[in-house]
Amino acid sequence: MSDKKNLGLYIHVPFCAVKCPYCDFYSVSYSRRNENLYTDAVIRNLERYSGLCGGRKIDTIYFGGGTPSLLSAQSVRKILFSTFKLFNVENSAEITMEANPDTLTAAKLHEFYSFGINRLSIGVQSLDDNELLKLGRKHSSAKAQKAVNMAYDTGFSNISCDIMLGICGQTPETLNSTLEKLVKLPIKHISAYMLKIEPDTPFAENENIIKNLPDDDQFADIYLDTVEFLENHGFKQYEISNFSENGFESRHNLKYWLCEEYIGIAPSAHSFFNGKRYFVPSELIKFTDEQFQTEIINEENPADFEEKAMLRLRLKNGLPLDMCGEKKDSIIKKAGYLKKEGLADLNNNAVFLTPEGFLVSNQIIEYLIMD
Repeated sequence: MSDKKNLGLYIHVPFCAVKCPYCDFYSVSYSRRNENLYTDAVIRNLERYSGLCGGRKIDTIYFGGGTPSLLSAQSVRKILFSTFKLFNVENSAEITMEANPDTLTAAKLHEFYSFGINRLSIGVQSLDDNELLKLGRKHSSAKAQKAVNMAYDTGFSNISCDIMLGICGQTPETLNSTLEKLVKLPIKHISAYMLKIEPDTPFAENENIIKNLPDDDQFADIYLDTVEFLENHGFKQYEISNFSENGFESRHNLKYWLCEEYIGIAPSAHSFFNGKRYFVPSELIKFTDEQFQTEIINEENPADFEEKAMLRLRLKNGLPLDMCGEKKDSIIKKAGYLKKEGLADLNNNAVFLTPEGFLVSNQIIEYLIMD
């Protein structure tokens, strides 16, 4: 059962101007009509959940997508002000908006900031124009840097940037150039994701892309070089793909890895609420037509040790040994073997993976926690 801690609120915004060729997240083409129907449906579902929360505080709000920054300022205002009215939102709540550089203007940034959004996550992906073209991105390196600086000048002091590792044709030199430019920007957080070819995406059907991807050894070098560079420039790794200055970790995303509860609104959103996990079908029309969103129970039990351990081991500070119960001795023994290989480490309180271990985290986590 839930321990009734503070909740997070995730709102999925499914609209994209153009679908990126590597992306398999649920998204649909933007139209003003769809935006209006979507906004009304989000507010209906917020009203429903406000009666189910029992006064629990919300301390993180996250607009993810899709491209949330495609929404008009009017729609964002309606959604946020409804949230503030309906829920007990902490004054210090972290409120994040994902954004693409090409959707940000000075006017829109000013309005977002005035509504209470205090954290931006900007999809930079690369600061090399050739790599951006290969990724199908609409912005240039200059546009991305301008968007970050414009956000900072507006008043945003908590800015995160996403980049991709292992882009077709990426070299140590182009990656280093991106990282050098990135750390000079007024940002506090960086997410660095390895490019993964997902089934049924244009990239998956492009043989030229696939054959020019880095091999496993090159991927490893790219990842480890990135970790070392960011650590040396004040961005401490706290999760497999996430780095921040001290105190600027993503509070919302930490809820996922720490198995804390959150509500998910809109198509493809997931929730962990009142001890159960469920998700909303990826169908915008169904979502906007229904009075309240359909929610399908996920059979995974978040109370299971295996799930908690898998999520905790994604974090740099690892799995607390006092969570391991009867598996504690076995996990300590296995961690000792992994330590000799440079893949894990342990102290009196926890077992945790090294950057080299993060490269093969799925296999290592399974080895550690499964009988």
